[in-house]
Amino acid sequence: MKKPLRFNTNTIHGGQEPDKAYGAVMPPIYQTSTFAQSTPGGHKGFEYSRSGNPTRHALEKGLASIENGSYGLAFASGLAAMDAVVKLLSPGDEIISTNDLYGGSYRLFRKVFEPFGLRFHFVDMKDPARIEAAISDKTKLIWVETPTNPMMNVIDIRAVAKLARKNNILLAVDNTFATPYIQQPLDLGADIVMHSATKYLGGHSDVVAGALVVRDSELADRLYFIQNASGAVCGPMDSYLVLRGIKTLHVRMQRHCENGAAIALYLRSHPAMEKVYWPGFEDHPNHKVAKEQMTDFGGMISFVPKGANYADAVKIVESLKVFTLAESLGGVESLAGHPASMTHASIPKEEREKSGVTDALVRLSVGIEDARDLIEDLEQALSSLG
Repeated sequence: MKKPLRFNTNTIHGGQEPDKAYGAVMPPIYQTSTFAQSTPGGHKGFEYSRSGNPTRHALEKGLASIENGSYGLAFASGLAAMDAVVKLLSPGDEIISTNDLYGGSYRLFRKVFEPFGLRFHFVDMKDPARIEAAISDKTKLIWVETPTNPMMNVIDIRAVAKLARKNNILLAVDNTFATPYIQQPLDLGADIVMHSATKYLGGHSDVVAGALVVRDSELADRLYFIQNASGAVCGPMDSYLVLRGIKTLHVRMQRHCENGAAIALYLRSHPAMEKVYWPGFEDHPNHKVAKEQMTDFGGMISFVPKGANYADAVKIVESLKVFTLAESLGGVESLAGHPASMTHASIPKEEREKSGVTDALVRLSVGIEDARDLIEDLEQALSSLG
């Protein structure tokens, strides 16, 4: 079709075509490490699966399509995708990152790349002026999460993109929480969009993978070189699982968003709540920005029980029956986590508390179950506080 496909159709058909060998509708799992050649260098487009694999290639085309990009790259994990982006830089370069980001991202920046001479500045990005104040002639990358993990802060991608272009700085956006169903950072001016495809893109808690999508061919070539040279590629089975997950992304995300709104409103009205963080509240910081750059508000929610007591937070997550206490997010099943001791444990206490990640904070990944069952589960868990 000459006319661009709408998102719900694009998740199923975007960048895809029947397999050329036998017409398989779903891309086969090419579980092979190497490919036969008729003469040295004579092959059918693939020679070694680290450099390229037909199943991964199908996923990479699908990734590019749903993010309105031109080039997709699939990695072994979200952190492997981040690793490739940072490898675009050189010792002495500076990176500005949001100050309330995923703990694994913080650890990668601080513990792996900082010793190699890169310098990281962590700032509150809700106000673009704070980003501008941190820019120097050595700034080469701005790293954005929005909504942020786990405080659900919303960052104005379009405003940050304007700053990045003005100063010739790369802008990368971690779109894991929102997914392209809710926001498409490339359309808002970002250079790179990143996903932990383990989460909503895969959607079934059965795969670990990462993704990058870009539009610029030169940038894509540099990233493809790093992907091949460093080798942290997505395997064929994992590629198949993520691609299969993407095909139902739109219907899953619709339910995640519906359930997320129901849970957020329930929690906010509950007398046991001190604070509930969800971008859909009108008094949420940058709610207006969220309404402009997002089509919905997602299924991620954080809260602090009344009194902000660590023991109460632990008691709540231990009492849940339908919500599962576990790392990760974005699966069809609802998960609960305690960021301070789980996803963000690698961030020093003093640093994480500056951004609001206190010992009493609980994070929910609201799944696609019946919202009434989820509310009843929360009700019985909160009643355990007495």
